[in-house]
Amino acid sequence: MNYWLVKSEPASYSWNEFEKDGQTFWSGVRNYAARNHLKAMKTGDNVFYYHSNEGMEIVGIAEVIKEHYPDPTADDETWVAVDIKPVKPLNKPVSLKQIKEEPGLQDMALLRLSRLSVQPVTKEEWEIVLKMAGEK
Repeated sequence: MNYWLVKSEPASYSWNEFEKDGQTFWSGVRNYAARNHLKAMKTGDNVFYYHSNEGMEIVGIAEVIKEHYPDPTADDETWVAVDIKPVKPLNKPVSLKQIKEEPGLQDMALLRLSRLSVQPVTKEEWEIVLKMAGEK
């Protein structure tokens, strides 16, 4: 299993909207590195849901339910989408400030590649964030 983080501005598509919808297709990615991460996602992979710009915190856990396919919002097949569903909100959201202060997360892509909207998370980073969120 792999671990990922996707970013969404809460004003555009919040965790609450995502939960209400029950699933969504993750589309609109127009960065080659982020696209390659979407292509690497496998059914069953876990995904942190991060509120960017407002809040700037990891707020929930999602799961990949359909692997990449042509992005229906794109004019060419270079771009892909995946389907994800919400699993659960975190007990306590984990803020960017907290992540920056955690020694075990200093190499996290969220800090190194801050503008990338889809990024990998290591198993160790995943477990640290879950602990910070008060998850078992």
